Amino acid sequence: MTALLIGAIIYVILDFALLYRIFRGPTAADRMCAADALDLTTATALVMYALYTGRAIYLDVGLVVALLGFVGTVFVSRYLEGRI
Repeated sequence: MTALLIGAIIYVILDFALLYRIFRGPTAADRMCAADALDLTTATALVMYALYTGRAIYLDVGLVVALLGFVGTVFVSRYLEGRI
């Protein structure tokens, strides 16, 4: 069970590295890729923490983060292409 907690902590550390890329990214596309990866790692960390604690609320929050991240990625990529 502690492997799930250690994995969730590693994903949170990776989130800080992705935040650096979001703020320092040379182009908007780099920032968007980092933001998409941040959404996925955050959702994964929440799911792992939900499995560790046995509470379903963290699973629900992780699923909402993943869905909103996907929708946000689609909208920003369309904006960068010039379709919106």
